[in-house]
Amino acid sequence: MKHGKKYTEASKLVDRTMMYEPNDAIALVKKTATAKFDETIEVHIRTGCDGRHAEQQIRGAVVLPNGTGKTVRVLVFAKGDKVNEAEAAGADYVGGEELIPKIQNDGWLDFDVVVATPDMMGVVGRLGKVLGPKGLMPNPKAGTVTMDVAKAINDIKAGKIEYRLDKTNIVHVPVGKASFTEEALQENFNALMDAIVKARPSALKGQYLRSITLTSTMGPGVKVSVAKY
Repeated sequence: MKHGKKYTEASKLVDRTMMYEPNDAIALVKKTATAKFDETIEVHIRTGCDGRHAEQQIRGAVVLPNGTGKTVRVLVFAKGDKVNEAEAAGADYVGGEELIPKIQNDGWLDFDVVVATPDMMGVVGRLGKVLGPKGLMPNPKAGTVTMDVAKAINDIKAGKIEYRLDKTNIVHVPVGKASFTEEALQENFNALMDAIVKARPSALKGQYLRSITLTSTMGPGVKVSVAKY
């Protein structure tokens, strides 16, 4: 795969053989984010888990202290008083049954997170084939199936992110934007790592965190030392 000139220049700054301390890795990733737009800084964590076993799954959510730098659009499935509560808390879209054909037939997906009250999960379940593959299905572990819709919306808008294992047992999550200060990125990274370390499945034998890589949208990956975790 041929990389552009900017990527090649940025790559020269990264020592591929080195495991960087988190703060050095963050400084380097910021330096290598040279695109014309505000790049997202992402963390990729390779685990020793085997996601095929339910007891080795990792899934949860964490509120990043400095947010993600992204405006998140929230869709809430609710009825009765919960509709007003969701609207008052700043949900971008609120509805119920009537949204099913819009999503299923018209392909409407102008939202980033879906929250649902437990009594609406029967309705939302019918959208499983559409929302599931896109990682948009509400889930109690992630705090997106709840009666406290106001808290869920506030957390999401404040920078709550979900983390989960993909098919290759890697967790991919954003921790901010290249325009963030190093301190802000460091705080977000620490909050994420604390949550990931706590989420270690008790059934797992052997090494939990195999590798951690920090990268910007268009930049090269920078390896982070896993020693302290």
